[in-house]
Amino acid sequence: MGLMDKLRGELIDIIEWLDDSRDTMVWRFPRYQNEIKMGAKLVVRESQTAVFVNEGKIADVFEPGTYTLETRNLPILSTLKGWKYGFNSPFKAEVYFVNTRQFTDMKWGTQNPVILRDAEFGVVRVRAFGAFAARVVDASRLLRELVGTDPQFRTEEVQEYLRQLMVGRLGGALATAGVPLLDLAAHQDAIGRRLAAVLTEELAEVGIAIPKFVIENVSVPPEVEQALDKRTSMGAVGDLDRYTRFQAANAMEAAANNPGGEAGAGIGLGLGMAMGQQMARSMGGGAATHPAQPAATQPAAAEPPPLPGQAQWYVGVGGQRQGPYDLGALAEQANAGALGADTLVWRTGMAQWQPAGQVPELASVLASVPPPLPPQ
Repeated sequence: MGLMDKLRGELIDIIEWLDDSRDTMVWRFPRYQNEIKMGAKLVVRESQTAVFVNEGKIADVFEPGTYTLETRNLPILSTLKGWKYGFNSPFKAEVYFVNTRQFTDMKWGTQNPVILRDAEFGVVRVRAFGAFAARVVDASRLLRELVGTDPQFRTEEVQEYLRQLMVGRLGGALATAGVPLLDLAAHQDAIGRRLAAVLTEELAEVGIAIPKFVIENVSVPPEVEQALDKRTSMGAVGDLDRYTRFQAANAMEAAANNPGGEAGAGIGLGLGMAMGQQMARSMGGGAATHPAQPAATQPAAAEPPPLPGQAQWYVGVGGQRQGPYDLGALAEQANAGALGADTLVWRTGMAQWQPAGQVPELASVLASVPPPLPPQ
């Protein structure tokens, strides 16, 4: 400092701090050679605490208010200085203003996933992030443990330490909460309050409290999210039997719109038989609803088993496969001249394609073909 700073220090008799930042926790009042005149005015505003340090030791602490610095309101400093009978000359002391308001613009997040054991999903890795508020509750401890002789102590100097401490306690808080993974969102506020209390207790030794801890989101790995989406889809389907019938009806409609396709013909035939049986059972059930004797006095009606399915045949025409057809359809093909003894046919169970005339099962089909008309 130069001559002007020295003169300014002699003239200024008001000690105060107007904070023009949003992240300063501790600020040291600058004076030339730390000289303070006896009788100077000390102004401590709301959300501030003033701490006097003499020769490296914390002396007096002032809460919000306006003070005239005299030996009577500097009891500890007066004892250290040995002012038994009063003293009016300037004295040397460092004055630290400590900001005691809440610092709310602080974030936290897990760089690595936290491993939890869930009753429904087993071992699960989760990530989380959020925000928290910090406040100085013991200025003396903060100066001793963290600030030291730093003339301007900012939140960035302690935020990483706080973040690591919070992430370290997060896993234990989630594990002891006893909340299933799917219910974490509904309990984030309660878990946050519990974490705030635990962190405040642990940070008491450095004079900091955590009045608010907010969990904004808890996420799981992408593969777990996909499994949860599938489970949600299954729950939305509801009755699987009704859903299956609905899908079958959609498949029938698609097959009917594509009658020339082999897959469409097969699906249409199979689904048509299934739907026909379903309708028959429905109609039979409806007929059984006529008034009669009580069910307990009637013998149970014996229902015949379903008819065995007919063999499905494929026909080779012009190097193209057609079908499947049942025997009735083959007979129609034969009557129309599209099926003869030399036409290649195949069904399930045959090793290879064979001429229809060499297949004993088709003898009746080919025998029904009328001979050609005699020439006129």
